[in-house]
Amino acid sequence: MNTTPEVPEILTADVTIVGFGPVGKLLAIQLARRGHRVVVVDRKQAGYPLPRAVTHCSDFARILQSVGLAPDTIPEVTQPYDDMYVWRNGIGQTLVEVDWSGVGESGWYNTYFFNQPDLEDRLDALVAELPSVTVLRGWEAGDLSQDAVAARAVLRRSEDGRQCTVISNWLVGADGANSGVRRWAGIDWHDDGFFYDWLVVDVKPGPELDFPHVASQLCDTARPATMVPGGPGRRRWEFMRLPGETKEELNRAEKAWELLAPYGVTPNNAELERHSVYTFQACWATRWRHGRVLLAGDAAHLMPPFAGQGLGAGMRDAVNLAWKLSAVLDGLADERLLDTYGPERSQHAVAFVKFSMALGEVICLTDPAEAAERDHRMIREWADTRTAPAPPRPGLGPGLHIGQHGGELAIQGRVALPGGRTSLLDDVLGGPGALLARHAEMLHGISPAERRILARVGIRLVALGDSDGADRDGITIVEDIDGTYHRWLDSLELEDSKTSVALIRPDFHLYGAGGSAEAPSLVESLLASLHGGHPTYGRDSHAARQSVPL
Repeated sequence: MNTTPEVPEILTADVTIVGFGPVGKLLAIQLARRGHRVVVVDRKQAGYPLPRAVTHCSDFARILQSVGLAPDTIPEVTQPYDDMYVWRNGIGQTLVEVDWSGVGESGWYNTYFFNQPDLEDRLDALVAELPSVTVLRGWEAGDLSQDAVAARAVLRRSEDGRQCTVISNWLVGADGANSGVRRWAGIDWHDDGFFYDWLVVDVKPGPELDFPHVASQLCDTARPATMVPGGPGRRRWEFMRLPGETKEELNRAEKAWELLAPYGVTPNNAELERHSVYTFQACWATRWRHGRVLLAGDAAHLMPPFAGQGLGAGMRDAVNLAWKLSAVLDGLADERLLDTYGPERSQHAVAFVKFSMALGEVICLTDPAEAAERDHRMIREWADTRTAPAPPRPGLGPGLHIGQHGGELAIQGRVALPGGRTSLLDDVLGGPGALLARHAEMLHGISPAERRILARVGIRLVALGDSDGADRDGITIVEDIDGTYHRWLDSLELEDSKTSVALIRPDFHLYGAGGSAEAPSLVESLLASLHGGHPTYGRDSHAARQSVPL
């Protein structure tokens, strides 16, 4: 990473990223590791030092794994939550228990709690190892322009007014909900009209405070509140602002201690790390690309925190966009590939925005009559079913995938290696992209030229077999020791054949799946699609009939 203060009047790069939060950092890492020159600009001199996002899910963990930050390697940053999330009303009755335990399909626990500043420090360290990334802190991007060949941003340094122009092939706005890039691009911002103010309180309990590692939601008309872990050594509370109460009244340290007192948390046994009032909103950009300018993270979508998916949505944006931008920059794909980014990711993100809103509409009730009806309904449903409402499982929206399973999240399982070692498959392959087959001979029809292109895109050939770990004819053979991949392939039902091959994109999602003889057709379809052609997967196959053109 280059952070030299001697910034020339003109900088050139493959990609400019405006915003150096977690999404901008992840995108910079992914692009630079693929061989591209990146300039990142952020108007702040330093990263935000206090907690913000605190929870992430299994596929977020897989994203961290993909850059060398697997959760089990950074226990001081993130820790699993293998338990229930309990909702109670104001008199202590259980409304529902949401199961946050267990391991998800991405091979990691379904739920983690983490400290964002510590995670950002780890991402900063990864960026610092990359000489092709230039980070400009304390510079603000303005006067953006673009033409058929480049995007330009005039930067101004806050400390002395010095200016620099960055010229790049592409520019990404990862600059938050108030994105200046989005405003400059003239992209409309849809607001779903969801507004609630909450006081967010982060606490570091002292050693004498033996606080249980629990997550709970208090649906109390007197004051809705949330209590969850806040990452190793921390706890978080959130308290809703009541009607007639001002933000200023709520956002005081004295008020925070007053609200914490019923939980046994006092200045004598805990440190108040942060308190801040946030307005929880539900918004999204109506399009995510304007010529050579793209949006990611909160610049593209903003959601209430009730589903714990806000930052996760932004990290998914980064992995989707990174491999596509790289393919375009490397000449492996037509720039029309980038038109698939927004439709794919927005459908997924908006599904979680709406789910978060639905949770908020249950949690934020302060009218006693409405809350009583809610309590009666939820208690009855819980007694009858003992099943919590399931979160959405959205696949990608229309884009670069085919067939009835295209756009679904691909799993990750553990496989055996020589000497009795086991590993998650992504670590064996060096990334998530794979053309996976039940048997190696199903992949023999992939030509050497096609294999080279797949490798450059980030897709490796892998087959299930014994555990000798051999790389036979360019195909990695692994043993599916738990039967995870066989069960998954069995679950991918096709209309007229058994699923035997699955083409997994570098962002963990399926391009498509097929029968035992269809690996070459899948590859041909993907490569044609990268260059703006229509998928041509099988003249009469179900996947061809379900294909989505670019």
